[in-house]
Amino acid sequence: MLKTLQELTRPNIWRLKPYSSARDEYNGAAASVFLDANENPYNLPHNRYPDPMQRDLKKALSKIKKVNPENIFLGNGSDEAIDLVFRAFCEPRVDNVVAIDPTYGMYQVCAEINDVEYRKVLLDENFQFSADRLLEAADGHTKLIFICSPNNPTGNDLLRGEIEKLVRDFDGLVILDEAYNDFSEAPSFLEELGRYPNLIVLQTFSKAWGCAAIRLGMAFASAEIIGILSKIKYPYNVNELTQKQALEMLHRYYEIERWIKTLKEAREELEAEFMQLPCCVRIFPSDANFFLARVTDAVAIYNFLVGKGIIVRNRNSVSLCGNCLRVTVGTRVENEKLIEALKSFPQ
Repeated sequence: MLKTLQELTRPNIWRLKPYSSARDEYNGAAASVFLDANENPYNLPHNRYPDPMQRDLKKALSKIKKVNPENIFLGNGSDEAIDLVFRAFCEPRVDNVVAIDPTYGMYQVCAEINDVEYRKVLLDENFQFSADRLLEAADGHTKLIFICSPNNPTGNDLLRGEIEKLVRDFDGLVILDEAYNDFSEAPSFLEELGRYPNLIVLQTFSKAWGCAAIRLGMAFASAEIIGILSKIKYPYNVNELTQKQALEMLHRYYEIERWIKTLKEAREELEAEFMQLPCCVRIFPSDANFFLARVTDAVAIYNFLVGKGIIVRNRNSVSLCGNCLRVTVGTRVENEKLIEALKSFPQ
């Protein structure tokens, strides 16, 4: 049986009265004179604090994501939301979390920062997970389960039926990271939020939206969960420049869709060329803007490419990824340079 949000939340967080900024307290008629926040009156517009709740951005985003603004949390990258769920729900040295392995490394880093036990459950040979195995790893102190689909570094979609079973059967919160979902044919779980009150979906502006530099992540969940995250975030966690750039990008939504189509086609072309290389052993199926390749000697090939000024990700030390490189799809010119360099790798 699903635990109540109060049961899942750390008692001190549940009781916490959030910091109230000057911009939080002001709520009235239109104003033109602001003497409340000890700001410098010069250097408009950068002298003013940003909207701490990012209202205009959430309103615009809600139309594209088809999610109400009260179900949206915006943070300094998805990493902020990942850290906040630990701080909100996990009692240090008491509670634990469960996660698939291999997956995105920040889940474990945030667990260790917050002194929370991190339990890994290995994926199978097809990089798929079993909901039953994750649930078996959980106990009465497991507050969170992390999954990522499409997964990083493997690139594949996780089985939807297993995700649904996990969310249905777990009595805590399931965090589903959809950072690469824009590149996948699988529908987002955003449309399922109403069915699953214990689901938190993470997305980002860093991948398909081409805005890694502005550091903007999104979390979607029930209004009650979003309220907890908003209560403990820093007051002005998303700066004004980021909010403005994100709003501009939302108006270019159809251009983003063209980028996604182009990148998916380029990935298929790059995979096909990569498979012809003598150093390539196997390409794993991908639903993202990258692919995982098993090669003859990942360390040697990685160092060879560095010498050519080409950087890929060496995943040799990651579980199930021995002798694997993770290759992000670049521009046509970048992809061609990679293939030409690898053709000259001495066997």
